[in-house]
Amino acid sequence: MMKKKFYGSTTMGERGQVVVPVEAREALNLEKGEKMLVFGVHDKGIFLTKLSSFKQFSEELEKRQTEIKKILEEK
Repeated sequence: MMKKKFYGSTTMGERGQVVVPVEAREALNLEKGEKMLVFGVHDKGIFLTKLSSFKQFSEELEKRQTEIKKILEEK
């Protein structure tokens, strides 16, 4: 089950940078220099994820590709 948590707010600076609240950095084990991916969500917002987490997710999808294709074909 996916747990959702609100970590507060942040403000975008002049150069387009935002600061991730310390509570979020600690909870998600984000470290200085961590590579992040940025996705747009329906022109309404953005979604950030650690590159390392996305790589793991991608590898799992690749392993289950045949199973996923069967599910998609059934719909």
